[in-house]
Amino acid sequence: MIVVAGESLIDLVPLRTAAADAPLPPLLPRPGGGPYNTAVALGRLGSPVAFCSRVSADRFGEALLEGLRTAGVRTSLVQRGPEPTSLAVAEVGADGSAGYRFHVTGTADRLFALPAELPDGVRALALGTCSLVLEPGASAYEALLRREARRGVFTLLDPNIRPGLIPDAGAHRARFRGWLPSVSLLKLSEEDAAWLGGSPGRWLAEGPAAVVMTHGDRGLTVRTRAGVEVAVPAVDVTVADTIGAGDTVNAALLHDLDRRGALTHRGLLALDADGWTEVLGFAARAAAVTCSRAGAEPPYASELG
Repeated sequence: MIVVAGESLIDLVPLRTAAADAPLPPLLPRPGGGPYNTAVALGRLGSPVAFCSRVSADRFGEALLEGLRTAGVRTSLVQRGPEPTSLAVAEVGADGSAGYRFHVTGTADRLFALPAELPDGVRALALGTCSLVLEPGASAYEALLRREARRGVFTLLDPNIRPGLIPDAGAHRARFRGWLPSVSLLKLSEEDAAWLGGSPGRWLAEGPAAVVMTHGDRGLTVRTRAGVEVAVPAVDVTVADTIGAGDTVNAALLHDLDRRGALTHRGLLALDADGWTEVLGFAARAAAVTCSRAGAEPPYASELG
């Protein structure tokens, strides 16, 4: 089983069909949050997956749980709380790119507590985004990452930097580097890389077996500690928006590596250039489907052949 740990929230997505003279576009509430989207995408692809988080008992929280269950995601690791659900107001550009303004003060997911243990049979743990920034939950997620890495569980980290949520950039950059010895696969965007101020070569030296980087409409690249370097192009598609595209890449990487028996630190190092080309190509196709739809709507396995 793959466990995805981190926040869930509600994306408030502007309706692009709103009247041109409307002072403000109507906002459509959609389930979201990087880890949540990754879990849903894994479930739709057919991977055994569980979500580990703290979810509000409000109406939004119930909708988030229903979305997980519908996708086949196990929810036994979900903690509940009376605090409200986090909100992210999406701002979609003319090219479909998305930015966010977050409303996270006093919300349920921030109070996540370290679970006593994960179920037997957990092979991989994926974390990232707001959950590793917002305290006190961030420290609990960090402890989960370190503990499971010590147990030999494969770990994927997607920092998914949201600068507006980070009060001390220098401290967060240092904290990020402190996570790397516990990371098997680092996946990040080129925007994340620019903000963090590092490079794949530097990060590989500090722990991960491989670094996958997304480059928007220029595709994906990977570099491994075994010396493999591969680039694949993006799949041409009419973009509705990019919400959830990076999260879909996370899920596609984990799913495809798992079905190849490569969901281990050693497995990543053994994968050759042809294998990585296929893995990245699968992730590119999955992300293209998500980009073709409004909001975070990752593909089902049947849509990818």
